[in-house]
Amino acid sequence: MRIEECVQGSVGALRRPDVAARRPYRWSKLLIGLWILAVGTRLILINQPYIDHWSWRQSDVAAIARNYSEDGFRFAYPQIDWAGDTPGYVGTEFPILPFIAAICYKIAGAHEWIGRIQAVIFFAVSLPFFFLLVREIFGNTTAVWATFFFSFAPLNVFAGRSFMPDVPSLSFTIVGLYFFLRWVEHGESSSFFVAAIAISLSFLIKITSIVIVAPIVYLECADMSALSKAATCRRFPKLLVFAAIALLPSAVWYWHAHQIAQKFYPYHFFGAGGIRIENFSWYGHIAQQTLTSSLTPLLSLMALIGLLVAPRSKYSRFFHWWLVAMVLFVIVVGYGNRHLWYQLPLVPIAAGFAGAACAFVGSKISSRVVAVTLSILLVSSFTILAFRCVQPFYQSSAAQLRDAGLQLNKVTAPDALIVAADMGDPTIFYYAQRKGWHFLENDAIYNGNPDDSQQAVNDLERLRRRGATHFVFTRNTFWWFRSYPEFTGYLTESAALIEATPEFRIYRLDAAK
Repeated sequence: MRIEECVQGSVGALRRPDVAARRPYRWSKLLIGLWILAVGTRLILINQPYIDHWSWRQSDVAAIARNYSEDGFRFAYPQIDWAGDTPGYVGTEFPILPFIAAICYKIAGAHEWIGRIQAVIFFAVSLPFFFLLVREIFGNTTAVWATFFFSFAPLNVFAGRSFMPDVPSLSFTIVGLYFFLRWVEHGESSSFFVAAIAISLSFLIKITSIVIVAPIVYLECADMSALSKAATCRRFPKLLVFAAIALLPSAVWYWHAHQIAQKFYPYHFFGAGGIRIENFSWYGHIAQQTLTSSLTPLLSLMALIGLLVAPRSKYSRFFHWWLVAMVLFVIVVGYGNRHLWYQLPLVPIAAGFAGAACAFVGSKISSRVVAVTLSILLVSSFTILAFRCVQPFYQSSAAQLRDAGLQLNKVTAPDALIVAADMGDPTIFYYAQRKGWHFLENDAIYNGNPDDSQQAVNDLERLRRRGATHFVFTRNTFWWFRSYPEFTGYLTESAALIEATPEFRIYRLDAAK
């Protein structure tokens, strides 16, 4: 498909919203082209090591996958690497992604692309359903533009090739919402069960997807308003069944995950502590990141326009309810939203509104020349901005951790226990294929930088008594040598420096210099 044909098709729709209904073949080619470009974009650097800005989260998921593969496929007991001399069982989301990766490791070996490709596949599956969802609510023109924005928003591009549960969860969310809308409109039993199962999987993989309860309630209320009282009563048992399918599996799994976190060291539940309201400047920073680097300023502006001019229809407030739920989520889970991926559901919301803005502007333009010019300008401007905004996500923030980990794998025994001054990033343990502790630590959880040298000495002595055999600094903690001279002297006297590079230093704790 030529680019000129895509532009011509989009321009036609920009000028006349009903063109898609009369030219389905042209729109099909355009959507297939978008799908190929979107998937291809996510395949760039698909085998990149876990050293980018989200390295620590991906390394944890990858470690769980490797531990499944090496220590037995105990699905209900995911293990991390930074719990020292213990198995390291933790409470997590439903670990279907690392479990699938572990199975693939047995066939093809452990490779980064195996973890990353899962997000690509889930995104690829969800994209047509996103188009259909928006089309059902706002029409064809809005749906095509929304699909374009959704496909190439920087946050979605980068998350869509990361070994994390967020894109798979969002994908199930989109599929579930589409089939729920079909059930509301047509009453199909197949749509009912597909929606319930997809939403259930979305909650299992990432419980933060619970915010979609708001648009689901809206759809149901909008439909019930047109039903008789008797029809409403007949529908109520079906809604109970839907709620049971969607919610009970998550309730069971997260209860189990909580029990794991209570019973086993390091007593950790992923995402715990995120529910905390922060100060105004905190939310201002989140808003600034979301509106600029995550969405691009252009998409944010178009979404704001669409929020105001979105056409009225039976379900036209669907994205409004979803947006309100997300804003409340960001406020209530203020501390958790320090991670950009928590705002990922804002991408389809913004894309939907931005598509509505494009359709509105297109309906006001009668000149073909003006429509062509604006379409090309919008597509090219957003593409350039998206490219510029997504680049920093790929940049390395943990290369020195990976390098140190690979060297530790070479110079230490398989049963070595590593203490790592790593700022809490477990990448070093994953690539070392060794267990150990962050430093400083409190119940194995990274506990920040030492207050003074004595605190560092005491913490390391305690870990040595637990069996720690090696200590490693990386470039981002070399400043400790200047700031904690007494600790540096203690380390010099009680450990042997066995590897030193500009990126890391490795000490053996069981031998004096």
